Amino acid sequence: MSLATLEPAVELSATAEPRGTSGFDRRPRLASRLAGSVVTLVMVGFCVTGLYSALLAAPVNLLTGAYGIAAVAALLAIQLFYFSRPATRLDSTKSKILLAALALPAYVPILTFGSPWLVMPSFVVAGALLALRARLAWPLSALVGVSVAWLYASYGNDFLSTVYTTLATVVYGLIFCLLARLVRMVSELHRARTELARHAVAEQRLAFARDLHDLLGISLSAIALKGELAYRLMRKSFEQTKAELAEITSTAQRTLADVRAISHGYRELSLERESRTAESLLSASDIAVKVHLDQADLPVQARTLLAKVLREGVTNVLRYSDVEHCEIQIHQQDGKVSLDIVNDGVTAEDLIADDRRPLTQLPDEVKALGGRVTTGADAGGRFRLHVELPVMTAPSVTADDTGSQSRAESKWVGRMLPVVFGSMALSVVIHLLLITTEFWEVALVAGSLLGLLVLQFTYFDRPTTRLRSAQSYGMLFVQACLIYLPLLALQDHWVSLPSLLVGSALLVMPPAAGWTFFVLNVAFYAWMQQVGAQGLDLAIFFTAATVMSSLTVFSLLWLVRLVTELDSTRRRLAEAAVAEERLRFARDLHDLLGMSLSAIALKSELTARVLPLDRDRAAEELREVLGLTRQALSDVRSVASGYRELSLDSESRMARSVLAAADVRVRMEMLDDELPQPVRTVLAVVLREGVTNVLRHSRVESCEIALRRTSDGVSLDIVNDGVETPGERPAEPEPVPGGSSPGSGIGNLSHRVADLGGELSAGVEPDGRFRLRAAVPV
Repeated sequence: MSLATLEPAVELSATAEPRGTSGFDRRPRLASRLAGSVVTLVMVGFCVTGLYSALLAAPVNLLTGAYGIAAVAALLAIQLFYFSRPATRLDSTKSKILLAALALPAYVPILTFGSPWLVMPSFVVAGALLALRARLAWPLSALVGVSVAWLYASYGNDFLSTVYTTLATVVYGLIFCLLARLVRMVSELHRARTELARHAVAEQRLAFARDLHDLLGISLSAIALKGELAYRLMRKSFEQTKAELAEITSTAQRTLADVRAISHGYRELSLERESRTAESLLSASDIAVKVHLDQADLPVQARTLLAKVLREGVTNVLRYSDVEHCEIQIHQQDGKVSLDIVNDGVTAEDLIADDRRPLTQLPDEVKALGGRVTTGADAGGRFRLHVELPVMTAPSVTADDTGSQSRAESKWVGRMLPVVFGSMALSVVIHLLLITTEFWEVALVAGSLLGLLVLQFTYFDRPTTRLRSAQSYGMLFVQACLIYLPLLALQDHWVSLPSLLVGSALLVMPPAAGWTFFVLNVAFYAWMQQVGAQGLDLAIFFTAATVMSSLTVFSLLWLVRLVTELDSTRRRLAEAAVAEERLRFARDLHDLLGMSLSAIALKSELTARVLPLDRDRAAEELREVLGLTRQALSDVRSVASGYRELSLDSESRMARSVLAAADVRVRMEMLDDELPQPVRTVLAVVLREGVTNVLRHSRVESCEIALRRTSDGVSLDIVNDGVETPGERPAEPEPVPGGSSPGSGIGNLSHRVADLGGELSAGVEPDGRFRLRAAVPV
């Protein structure tokens, strides 16, 4: 299987929403299963090859065959169903007992099958490296290697053959260990995906809480303090009381502006959507536009800021009628991302003369993220806006123990890969020395192998290498030359390491082409072995060994890349969870605090007006201000903690009180039925936002609020008479699209209602009244 067949499965779109992550959950699970299948294929193939070699060397009968198959089955069962299982606790006593049990089928059959069975202690090496600490595992692995060398030599084999077999036994043990560890890493990364997201969201909530405390908590506490002071001064000094009430009104208005600013700041803008909008607007203005985006794997803050810069830059371009051409380019290189907006109709003098210069605010925002902004004419005389930002991963998305552990494991695997591939190359040299000792032939093979290893380590072993590229195909061609060109000179003495070429090709090529290339290379190698008069048995053995080593190379490279991509997917899933939390925060901040602060400002003004006329009513209004302030402080805590249940009854009473304080006639019809908590909370938010919108219009004289049963649920209608303007044509209420900009007003409500399967509509009716309607199924 080519890695390319899995890459779309583990890739997470940078614009994906967490609600759609169920598909992503299935994809890493598929990756885990595929990884286990690949490891099983390699180990079974190794055992079949070893068993075939052993049965050829011993007198074959039914009992001998059954004995060999049973021993191989025992080795595979312990390795695959215990040591290679991701859920196994390798540091347990059971692991050590089974490690000792592995030695029986690995060593005892040597008495029957002789030296061909001496590759089977590879499973003991793998088990030791998996189950024991490093200070015990490596000495035990070395002891296994010494035992294999001694036993192989005791059967009368020469020195080079002994070294060859010993090296193969230890290296395949290391390979089995690497494969098992990589499969465990795939599984652990998949299991820990929600834990990473939870950590990221928790840290984001802490940041929210700090922002709220710094910007809102102090202001609301000041309002409460001044309200208490005004209440005490009410009987003593009208002037001081009015001054304190004015301060309350001013503070509430400033705090409301802060709420809107924070809510806006925590909304993520879509860079891709902004680019499409920009292209559409510029084309509609008869401006030839070229857009090129390279925004893969950008952090949320960088994407949002670049989208904002793009919006402001295009807005500036549209202000000038002389623009005919505009180019927009986003480019990533060397850990930085840059945005360039180039046009031929705006000059620096135009910007200086323009008093509407939002671009002057951009340098501070860009500088806050460690970037820079430059504007001016380029070499062709065109005006260029250039923004450059460093691309950094958000700490909140990466700070988890599992991620650190997986990165440590990845480093260990990365160090072992050169050892494995280097040992495979060394075995090829030993194989050649068993055939010939001609210096130039050995030097030619050693030189080609050195070139292969350098190419492998510097290009194909790097997880960040782009496989589906012309450069990768070029590197495959170089590999093929290093492997097959020495054949012209060596002829019958040709040996090489085609497994590096075949394993890498399976990663680079599409599946059909890759496996076809695999079959052709194996067939050619088998033909070369037969032509070289190695004998049928040796030709089959070396061909099978080449097949297994090719699958081993492919498996190791594929799993290393898979671990890297799954780790990246986890980070991006966590980033998506953080983005969702930011949107939730923005919605709640606007919806929960907007009305409270508006009501505080309104009632403090009302208190100041009625104070000279009715001191008792003023005291009552001031007590309500204090109650609203306490409610707002509670809302601040609920927004930061994520606990957002609202009381529909409390909201309806507050709505009646606030509208009456604004001299709006209120007719309210509410249900006494018990509704599910999510429905109550959403309807309470709709009621709060609807009343806040009513308070924004000074011409409102009457407002009707009705909560009624429908055929499949409930509906909440808020109708007022203060929105029609002269010449405005009434329109039927229309559904509010779910794609409305999240983070403010009606757009928030549409998201909340849609989450419950309902529909939100808003518009001016034929009689001129404005109706906001939320219908929610129960």
